[in-house]
Amino acid sequence: MESNLEVWKLAHQLTLQVYKITQDFPKSEQFGLMSPVRRSVSSVPTNIIEGQARQYKKEFIQFLYIAKGSLEETNCHLYLYKDLGYITDSDYMFLFELCIRIKIMLYKLIKSLSV
Repeated sequence: MESNLEVWKLAHQLTLQVYKITQDFPKSEQFGLMSPVRRSVSSVPTNIIEGQARQYKKEFIQFLYIAKGSLEETNCHLYLYKDLGYITDSDYMFLFELCIRIKIMLYKLIKSLSV
């Protein structure tokens, strides 16, 4: 699966990074902390691709908003994991900055499609 959308590529990289970081979480957190962030982060590139495949721009925009919401949810989980000591401050900042870049790209894409 490959997309020519840069925002999808960046969202895919974020997903890979979150999966990598959470693989070291305790087994006891597999369904408590690990599962929700993996669902939300994987929803970001998935919704971008699904929206791109839709026939109408309005549908694409709606899926981009869903991706944006999933991105915010992901960031909220990551902040909690930092505060709980499951990820380092530097890992959090790296992922947070990636989230910000994706958020800006989503905003610009939504704006360009809305004209």
